[in-house]
Amino acid sequence: MPEPSAIRHPPSAIVCVRNVRKAFGSLVVLDGISLDFERGKTTVVLGPSGTGKSVLLKHIVGLLRPDAGEVWFDGQRVDNEDEHDLVPVRRRIGFLFQMGALFDSMTVGENVAFPLAELGDLTLDQQRDKAEVLLKQVGLPDIQHKMPAELSGGQRKRVALARAVALEPDLVLYDEPTTGLDPIRADVINELIVALRDHTGVTGIVVTHDMQSANKVGDRMVLLHSGKVLCDADPEAFHESANPRVQRFIQGQADAEDLAAIREGFAAAPSGEPI
Repeated sequence: MPEPSAIRHPPSAIVCVRNVRKAFGSLVVLDGISLDFERGKTTVVLGPSGTGKSVLLKHIVGLLRPDAGEVWFDGQRVDNEDEHDLVPVRRRIGFLFQMGALFDSMTVGENVAFPLAELGDLTLDQQRDKAEVLLKQVGLPDIQHKMPAELSGGQRKRVALARAVALEPDLVLYDEPTTGLDPIRADVINELIVALRDHTGVTGIVVTHDMQSANKVGDRMVLLHSGKVLCDADPEAFHESANPRVQRFIQGQADAEDLAAIREGFAAAPSGEPI
């Protein structure tokens, strides 16, 4: 009989989520989610706002604990670990927060070097040298002495990505990486996600509602709806899905229920009265 970890953790997967349920009060955000995330691939998790995409990421890194179910990282169950035991796991996971989450009181170089300083294995000069290399990799050389307030939104996001990969993680979690960026700056982030996968072999999980970004970076696409997995497929099969909800999401079309409610709202308004 196989060992329990072998059942829960296929060798090709670095993260396994099993029957995870999470509710906030009466609001069920994740309703029995089960997913495996393959090593060296980038999985895009799609869905409308409020469908649990970011909540799923926070379960993987241990920022949230499930009400039921299990979360496994590289063969180790992590949802029941205490904060101390999660430290070595989190060092193997980079997290790009939606708004970057840079420290405003630190220079760009200090921000990027922060994980290295926390680890304590490198001298100050070594930390600075590595931060400089990382900033070059994200296309921002010679800005280590600037403050975050001096940067554009796209530059802040790239600095945050450099910080997220400073410890050479096995997994990077991207929470809405292109939100708030114009199409050109968004594409720079997409190119960096692709480059990281191709040059370092890092596994990526990208939470987004941006189909253009998803099409560029995704090896696999997962669509969440009402706390469940509605579609899980490679990009070609995802785009060919016969599920009308999947097609509406791809095309950016409103649900029939929302359209009906809008029509009813206008129909009910007195003639000539402003809405």
